[in-house]
Amino acid sequence: MRLTLAVMTVLEPRDAAVADEAAGGAGEGVLGRSYRALSVGIVSVVLLIAFEATAVGTAMPVAARELDGVALYAFAFSGYFTTSLFGMVFAGQWSDRRGPLGALTTGIGCFAGGLVLAGTAVSMWLFLLGRAVQGLGGGLVIVALYVVVGRAYPERLRAAIMAAFAACWVVPSVVGPPPLP
Repeated sequence: MRLTLAVMTVLEPRDAAVADEAAGGAGEGVLGRSYRALSVGIVSVVLLIAFEATAVGTAMPVAARELDGVALYAFAFSGYFTTSLFGMVFAGQWSDRRGPLGALTTGIGCFAGGLVLAGTAVSMWLFLLGRAVQGLGGGLVIVALYVVVGRAYPERLRAAIMAAFAACWVVPSVVGPPPLP
């Protein structure tokens, strides 16, 4: 019950971070009872996005060849990053006004929709559109997660959860797919 209240409070619009004592987590780490579900959940989201990025980087040359879009190869990356930047700015404003839940759920939906669109694309233009939608979603998600970290974790635990986010980007590089021919 305490965790549910803490998580719901984090996702609502507010001005100050949740106090460590209010969540009942004095002395706990990010995997302590009060923070475990939230930590596993948000780290899983970052890990899935990181694995997707590693897979796309590996498979992009083959995808561009198969879709007769080698000339548009660079746009698959720049479209993602451009819309991601827009999503980041938008998510920050959205999260400040209404809390991170809307930006987070919309971002996950956009990211998943972009994955489906890019994964089923029969032309390079549809693939690029899918990548742009993914970028928007990724930008929304990452900023919303940073807001969740700022609200849910006391200052003493924020570095640990951010380190877990950083590790999420290393793991796919170590265990990810080998380069394609």
